[in-house]
Amino acid sequence: MLVVVSPAKRLDLTPMPGVKTSTPDFLPEANRLAGHARQLSQARLKALMGLSDSLARLNRDRFRDFRDFRDDPEPKATRPAVFAFAGDTYLGLEAASLEPETLNYAQRHLRILSGLYGILRPMDAIQPYRLEMGSRLKTRRGNTLYDFWRDLPAKALNAAAEEAGTNILLNCASQEYFGAVDQRALGLRIVTPGFYEVKDGEPKIVSFYAKRARGAMARFILERRLTDPAGLRDFDTGGYRFDETRSTSDQPVFLRPAEVAQEQDALASA
Repeated sequence: MLVVVSPAKRLDLTPMPGVKTSTPDFLPEANRLAGHARQLSQARLKALMGLSDSLARLNRDRFRDFRDFRDDPEPKATRPAVFAFAGDTYLGLEAASLEPETLNYAQRHLRILSGLYGILRPMDAIQPYRLEMGSRLKTRRGNTLYDFWRDLPAKALNAAAEEAGTNILLNCASQEYFGAVDQRALGLRIVTPGFYEVKDGEPKIVSFYAKRARGAMARFILERRLTDPAGLRDFDTGGYRFDETRSTSDQPVFLRPAEVAQEQDALASA
């Protein structure tokens, strides 16, 4: 299977000297978008993404310093994407503890959607940025990033799936980011898992936990080298259990009691 996840707003920019990185496929497009964002004032960036003054200032500086590192012998603050993103999904993925063989496998079977870079492989070198896919950044291609990217993410995922020898896409991305994938141009079977916390007998999506579970499922698939969605039924990381009655073949559902989530939080903070 090919797995797709969202990026994260929170970044870890700790240097990783000596780590071999790859070049993003859509680096020219990223440079173009960064150029558009560089022209925006701090106030415009603040309004564009709903940022605080300090975050708007930080990201104004990031776009100001953004460089095309293909031509830069000393690239500024690049880091492999799978290690640079540090949000909830990546807490579940725990890329730093993956075996080297699994990271190599991930390079072929895991893709990260990005507002700035379009599609990233795990080891693609990225610079610090924040540009959410839902941002209404105006370019010659339209008024939003969805207009800018059009069918490019879908075509890239089709090519990655062909290279990986699969016709199945496991969607562990958010709706905001997967919405950038033109499903009319995507020639793959899409499987989208759902993760719910059960309290008083009622299942409910809790965003924080769902994001972490998506990352954990991506890890589960990569470590087990899963090729058949039926193998997802065995996913039990963090106390989740497959619920056959609520599931369909393309929308498997995983439940766990709310108190188990609380126990997991207590263990994590201990």
